[in-house]
Amino acid sequence: MNKKRNVAFIGLGTMGYPMAGHLSMSGLANLRVYNRTMEKSIKWGKEYDGEICSSLEKAVFDADVVITCTGRDEDMMEIVFSDNGIYSHLKEGSVFIDHTTTSYKLAKHLNQSLQSKNVTFIDAPVSGGEAGAINGILSVMAGGDQTELESNSLLVESYSKNISYMGESGYGQLAKMVNQICIAGLLQGLSEGLLFAEAENIDVDSLLAAISGGAAQSWQMVNRGHTMHQREFDFGFAIKWMVKDLGYCIDQAKDNETNLTFTKEVYDRYVNLMDKGHAYSDTSALMLFDELNN
Repeated sequence: MNKKRNVAFIGLGTMGYPMAGHLSMSGLANLRVYNRTMEKSIKWGKEYDGEICSSLEKAVFDADVVITCTGRDEDMMEIVFSDNGIYSHLKEGSVFIDHTTTSYKLAKHLNQSLQSKNVTFIDAPVSGGEAGAINGILSVMAGGDQTELESNSLLVESYSKNISYMGESGYGQLAKMVNQICIAGLLQGLSEGLLFAEAENIDVDSLLAAISGGAAQSWQMVNRGHTMHQREFDFGFAIKWMVKDLGYCIDQAKDNETNLTFTKEVYDRYVNLMDKGHAYSDTSALMLFDELNN
């Protein structure tokens, strides 16, 4: 990548805002940004260098690479295929990298639709949460054209610590589903373990120091164990987004006939917590379930 590429970054939410910021600071791109809420774009523009666009068309019309980071399948469908969407404005031969966590079905649909315009689609959901985005150390799981992924890896590396190629189109999203299934299980186990420790009046700080160096250790334990014990749940990835993600997992499991009984139980617990006002608490608030339902 000897010269700057024209890059459009769409979606300046919790994750996209700092990701686009890292891309701006990398100096690798002639960057244009778009967000549905213009106030957020203006705020971003005061912190970073990049052209603020008032429409999707202006953002993508001559972009070599389009990068999206939005919320749900519905958001992506609107951004791409609505009357004012980007589909009809994408440059032939461009690359479309989507960091949104979507369903496998949508990733396949986007890939097939964009092929007719000679646009290469890469589904590349990320893991690492808000802190990972702010610190530029996200993990990326990508599906699609490996050659194009490698050709644009420097752009993605500006806000990530590793990029894993998972296979054909849709396999990035499948990998992210496995990630979310595993996190759900870890948080449920950690929640129950901490509640057990509290019931026995074990010193939780000493306990976590003891077990986090052994086989029970996990990112969730190291980064959330103490705050869960202190009942602090304002650390990024919100329950409403985990419900969305686990819903995709459960739906996909119907097609591949995987038994996700435990994941479904955790999903139901998160829905219950949303109903009790914790939609925007982070996912470690899972340990509140029993307290709020007894």
